[in-house]
Amino acid sequence: MSASTATGTWADRPDLSDLGFWTAPIAGRAAAFAALREREPVPFFPEPDIGLPRGPGFWALTRLDDVAEASRNAAVFTSGSGATNVVDQPPEFREFYGSMINMDDPRHARLRRIVSRGFTPRRLAQLTDEVERTARTIVDDVIDQGECDAVSAISARLPLKIVCDMMGVPPSQYGFVFDRTNVILGPNDPEYVACTENIVTALLQAGHDLAELMRELGAHRVDNPTDDVTSALVNAEVDGERLTPDELASFFILLVVAGNETTRNAISWGLHLLTEHPEQRAAWLADVDGVMPTAVEEIVRWASPVIYMRRTLATDAVLGGQEMREGDKVALFYWAANRDPAHFHDPDAFDVRRSPNPHVGFGGAGPHFCLGAHLARREMTVMFRELLTRVPDIAATAPPRRLTSMFINGIKELPVAFTPGGVR
Repeated sequence: MSASTATGTWADRPDLSDLGFWTAPIAGRAAAFAALREREPVPFFPEPDIGLPRGPGFWALTRLDDVAEASRNAAVFTSGSGATNVVDQPPEFREFYGSMINMDDPRHARLRRIVSRGFTPRRLAQLTDEVERTARTIVDDVIDQGECDAVSAISARLPLKIVCDMMGVPPSQYGFVFDRTNVILGPNDPEYVACTENIVTALLQAGHDLAELMRELGAHRVDNPTDDVTSALVNAEVDGERLTPDELASFFILLVVAGNETTRNAISWGLHLLTEHPEQRAAWLADVDGVMPTAVEEIVRWASPVIYMRRTLATDAVLGGQEMREGDKVALFYWAANRDPAHFHDPDAFDVRRSPNPHVGFGGAGPHFCLGAHLARREMTVMFRELLTRVPDIAATAPPRRLTSMFINGIKELPVAFTPGGVR
């Protein structure tokens, strides 16, 4: 069966290419993916209309086993044609968005070896104190107010500061970085890119702005190194090779985008979930540190901040019983895989003590597993410890205002309230 004739026709079949599907209630999304897993686990869809030329369509992987197999088999399910968008990006995007997430070996392996020098266990251990200080300051700043927007005042501040500090970006540039990453993550959301604005132009400008910031900082760190990751990267040499200024800039864009969105949205969804499930809050509060490891993993599983990643077939293949052809596009839907009943008991439930929890919220096993997963877990652990011990009654007072996106399961705003002054 060729891709062009593979589209199913059963009644009430969801359309994953419709942006409206991704703004519908979460329960409806879960039900739609459950129906696909049961009736058509590897469906084919047209590509979404996001203001770029549309290609022939894509296969959607909805089961955990299929997502895991595609993740491990990177030689067949390749990333070099683009990983973050089903629709092919224009060639000019590669200057800013051609990071290692959009590469295959041997280029991917080379770049990952170099950038891994900035994520050594010693360097990550050094960040622990800074993460704790930052989380404490964030709670200090809101604790007497009794209410705030959890996204802007809590969730977004921690990863933004940690990533910028890691790279040596000064505090005066935090807002600049935050604004540009919102455009990159939400090009189809009219709050970040106006309906009258050209999406391609907006994305190119946001990428250009962040790239210029890092090129200037990287050039300065070559002759004036400090203890930040930028200094480590511009001076790191592996097998006689160093990062080029463009590679450094692309990696910075990847880091600030990926490093911000996973933690920001996971914390925001976690606060929403604790509001919706008071029995789970009680279980966590009864043993904050003991439940912390499983609770963090469960938030990542349930939220799945990165909804999918794309792969392109390097050769003909069969996956999940479906024949695919060389050049076909495949979307690995982590959000759906993390609700696969074959691997998760009562998958739509939120269970802070869930174990085992083989989620793929940080990507599947393989060369593209998230380099910053350990840091994201650490940030979530520290932030929730601060919140649960100092403002244990923090709860959302309205539903989350969600990002319009097929790629990021984002929350733009989540009003919360708590007892002013917190626990004395």
